[in-house]
Amino acid sequence: MAVPTYTKSGTKATAEVKLDKSVFGEVVKSHDLLKQAYSSYLANGRTNNARTKTRGEVRGGGRKPWRQKGTGRARFGSIRVPIWRGGGITFGPTGEENYTQSLSTQMKRKAIRQALSLAATEKRIHVIETFDFKDNKTSAAVKLLDKIGAKGRTLLVVDEKSAAITRATSNLSNVNVVAATYINVFDAVNADTIVITKKALDMVHEWLGGKK
Repeated sequence: MAVPTYTKSGTKATAEVKLDKSVFGEVVKSHDLLKQAYSSYLANGRTNNARTKTRGEVRGGGRKPWRQKGTGRARFGSIRVPIWRGGGITFGPTGEENYTQSLSTQMKRKAIRQALSLAATEKRIHVIETFDFKDNKTSAAVKLLDKIGAKGRTLLVVDEKSAAITRATSNLSNVNVVAATYINVFDAVNADTIVITKKALDMVHEWLGGKK
């Protein structure tokens, strides 16, 4: 499968780069694995900061609100029981919950191959020789991305994240830079355009396709 290829200046190259079928030609018969990997990514990034107080931790309530018998009202031993307003919370979060979901390495890599294959089928992948932003300026990055037709949420895949690329793209809210071997399903699925360098593409072929 051939994809649009551009030089470092943004002009279209004469020769197109071919994507390896073992990586970008995965047949997606069902989206179950993609959904599982997507949910796993979100779950593993979830924090457990929420915490509620139990009946024994809520301040007050040491005195019995009224006597046991003779008032005509239901008996209560504390105003901090869970059914009272301001009382303790029953079965609330404790801050020790573990939301992580584990997937095997084979499942993760297959899910990434499926996400990249869908992107290739939908013509969302562009290949560029290298990212060369003049003086590491954000304006230069914007011009280059516009020139190669990268629109919407853009995922830049590089062989190695450098300070220069980070500086040029850090102020672009719709641009995400990731190293080739750190591509995940979440970024690949949500990207409207995936721009990958030739060197990073070779690394992806070796990492996901097992080819040297």
